Amino acid sequence: MAKKAMTKSQTASHISEKSGVTKKTANQILDDIASLAYKQAKKNGEFTLPGIGKLVISRRKARKGRNPATGQEIRIPAKRVVKFRVAKACKDSILGTK
Repeated sequence: MAKKAMTKSQTASHISEKSGVTKKTANQILDDIASLAYKQAKKNGEFTLPGIGKLVISRRKARKGRNPATGQEIRIPAKRVVKFRVAKACKDSILGTK
C-alpha cells in the first residue's frame, strides 16, 4: 500500500529543518509561491517552477459527447483549463533515465 502524501504542515516542517528557518516562515514561503503561481498563470497564461514543472492555461475546443446514463448526444462547450507539465529533470529524477 502506498504511503500518504505529505501535508502542507509536514512540507513546511521539512523545509524549516533543511533551511534553518522557522515553521511559520516556511509556511509563509509556501503560501507566497502558491499565490505567485496563481497570479502569474492568470496574467501570463503560464508559471514555471524551475526543476519541477510549469502551470499552463490551455483552451479546449467545443465538442460533442454522450450522456452516459441516456446515451443522448450532448454539446460540450469550449472552456479554459489549467494543466501542469512536469519538467524533464523532475521526470528523470523520479523515474530514472531510459
